[in-house]
Amino acid sequence: MTTGPIDGMAGPDARDGRTYVPSEQLRLAVKVALATGRPLLLRGEPGTGKSSFASYAAYRRNWRYYEHVVTSRTEARDLLWTFDLVRRLADAQAHRLAEDDRAYVEPGVLWWALAPRSAMLRGHARNLVERVAHDPRMPTGHRRPPGPGAVVLIDEIDKADPDVPNGLLSPLGCRSFVVSETGDAISVERGQAATRPSGSPLIVVTTNEERELPTAFLRRCLTVTLPAPDASQLVDIARRHLKVSAGEVSAGALELADELARTVVARRAEARAAGVRAPSTAEYLDALYACLRLRITPRSKEWTWLKEMALIKDPGMD
Repeated sequence: MTTGPIDGMAGPDARDGRTYVPSEQLRLAVKVALATGRPLLLRGEPGTGKSSFASYAAYRRNWRYYEHVVTSRTEARDLLWTFDLVRRLADAQAHRLAEDDRAYVEPGVLWWALAPRSAMLRGHARNLVERVAHDPRMPTGHRRPPGPGAVVLIDEIDKADPDVPNGLLSPLGCRSFVVSETGDAISVERGQAATRPSGSPLIVVTTNEERELPTAFLRRCLTVTLPAPDASQLVDIARRHLKVSAGEVSAGALELADELARTVVARRAEARAAGVRAPSTAEYLDALYACLRLRITPRSKEWTWLKEMALIKDPGMD
């Protein structure tokens, strides 16, 4: 098998919207979420494309894209704003306290999505703060200036305490909140409201089901469960990644992608039967890129070793 030249080929990027392969169900889910203003909750095993879908949605609409990866320490307010009390105390002790407490406010992803101009000014009506906030939008693959809409990814919300999703119910429902330290009321800006009737950004929330989500939060979400991609879908994903990174896809590369895809599907079934973690799409792409760069094929002596390193990762399964 020959795979062709791959010098300079970029590796897989899970946040590149150009490479995502959405299902018809997901396409419809976005339309419903936009029509209702409800968050879109994506369920499924790790590696099914939950997180990367948000980037795809932003890329397709040329909207700004923000993401917040939830941890066990995340609080609901962190997605709206944070207040640097430590820096304020240090400035007070050093007799250099800012004239306006807004200087210690850091807008969160939901603030940026709802009201980007307000976020830049940290809630002030005019540019009087000492330091303008930096827009943390993430790249989504397009090169033209983004439109007025926004997509927010709240990733792995099940890692947080149940108070986090419950604490987001009011801001997401009302599309507004008040910064407690300054008293500033934040709501959807005019340019944002013009993007669609609901006026809110598209909120994509993911869960790996590590912890049950509050019923009240689930009631307010649209929910889609993403199945693990089959062999043909994996090859389609690989084709898109190779097209973006290398500009062309050789027959040898597709043959290799198909061989690895069948390996992943087989290992996935074995993993589920054994009660261990199954290989993900990201690991499949890692294995494919490694094979292409190192020119490893199913006939190479390194083939079995590479599969163990990149896909199996469990000595008891081989």
